[in-house]
Amino acid sequence: MNYRAAEISGAFDGGLEAASHGLMAGTRVATMMGWRGVESLAKGDMVLTFDNGMKEITDIRRVTICLDAEQTEPALWPVIVPADALGNKEQLTLLPDQGVMLECEAASDLYGDPFAVVVVRALENVNGIHRAPPKTRIELISISFKDDQVIYAEGGALILCPSTTTTLDRLIDGTFSEYEVLGAGEAEQLVACFELESQNGTDIGYPVMAAAG
Repeated sequence: MNYRAAEISGAFDGGLEAASHGLMAGTRVATMMGWRGVESLAKGDMVLTFDNGMKEITDIRRVTICLDAEQTEPALWPVIVPADALGNKEQLTLLPDQGVMLECEAASDLYGDPFAVVVVRALENVNGIHRAPPKTRIELISISFKDDQVIYAEGGALILCPSTTTTLDRLIDGTFSEYEVLGAGEAEQLVACFELESQNGTDIGYPVMAAAG
């Protein structure tokens, strides 16, 4: 498969310690051309974002991680998100520290906004979300935009894609991220409310614009 220039790729056997975000090959995301596997995307492609419409991919990184599943610490195991657990129509496999956006009435009460971002490991045991031993070979694709964005994956799950801008750059430029990932304590409180709302039948599906159909 040919990928356009200006993309970073590589392979290493250092395990999952250095990986924090990205999507597994085969995960479909909403784009201008409809639902496409993340592995087929390239720099310059347009992806549907939650708050800002179509945005251009400015950076993409592809890494193949080779590891020994038996020697991987359980804390580093990927998180399995069953279909419909987070608005997704198909099962998702995510890295533990991948940011996901939740809609929760409690978030509106706490932060003045019904949407908040937590790392997916904070959702373990909610709606069937659980850990699983990693495969011996993982192909991980991280896409970035000029600014932090939230994108749609597998029909409706909301996935945070951090930009490549560093914290130091933000301090120098006087800019800030539109999305703050909640700390452990706040996330635990919000997830408990989210779980209760889910059990009470609150709809957690998120509408996707027709352009991504």
